[in-house]
Amino acid sequence: MLVDGADEMRRAVREQLRKGASQIKLFVSGGVLSPVDPIWMNQFSDEEIRVAVEEAASKRAYVMAHCHTNEAALRCIRAGVRSIEHATLMEADGVRALVEQDAFAVPTFAIGEGMRIHAEAAGMPAVMIAKARELGDAAYASLDLLRQAKARIGFGTDVLGPVMAMQSHEFTLRTRVCTPLEVLRQATSVNAALLRMDGRLGTIAPGALADLVAVHGNPLKDISVLEQHDRIGLIVRDGKIVSHHPH
Repeated sequence: MLVDGADEMRRAVREQLRKGASQIKLFVSGGVLSPVDPIWMNQFSDEEIRVAVEEAASKRAYVMAHCHTNEAALRCIRAGVRSIEHATLMEADGVRALVEQDAFAVPTFAIGEGMRIHAEAAGMPAVMIAKARELGDAAYASLDLLRQAKARIGFGTDVLGPVMAMQSHEFTLRTRVCTPLEVLRQATSVNAALLRMDGRLGTIAPGALADLVAVHGNPLKDISVLEQHDRIGLIVRDGKIVSHHPH
């Protein structure tokens, strides 16, 4: 939805929550796939962001924000946004603010890698391809800053369209900076905390939802087993076996 002004923002957030949304997402920097907004562009006023956070909180929901730039991330964190999506160009002050406010960062690498491989074949405009390349290496430097600061790093991929098949490659890409155990925690217990579902998701414990994956191999030694479909032996969703492939 396009909204202008605090009153429109308040109305839009209320409408989304009334329709059953469990989170609100704002776009607070420019995007790679956006034709008219450069990456550096700030979007929404501070007041508009604060209003969204306030309205979401009234229904015990929260706001997540698409932010490539450190400036956008800082604006959001100061306004009470819970989760910074992409967090591609983070700097020391943004990372420090995120940690101090107990917010989350959710980097997304699979989409960048996928666009690098598939963009031209998919007919993507040159300006979008250039924006994707500009963010590529910076995203890993940001992840390293977040990791060193012991920030809460969640797991996302942002994949779409022809890149969807690369979803699980996110695990391997993150091991350029993080250990396999750290990546597994990002995808399980940290994401559960972000969604406010600690104890129900991201853990094997009594009372949890019993969402489990068993693989042939040890992802702590080679995390790429999680993207090899023939190595996934068992999938359990909410206590029910939905896929079983004995090796």
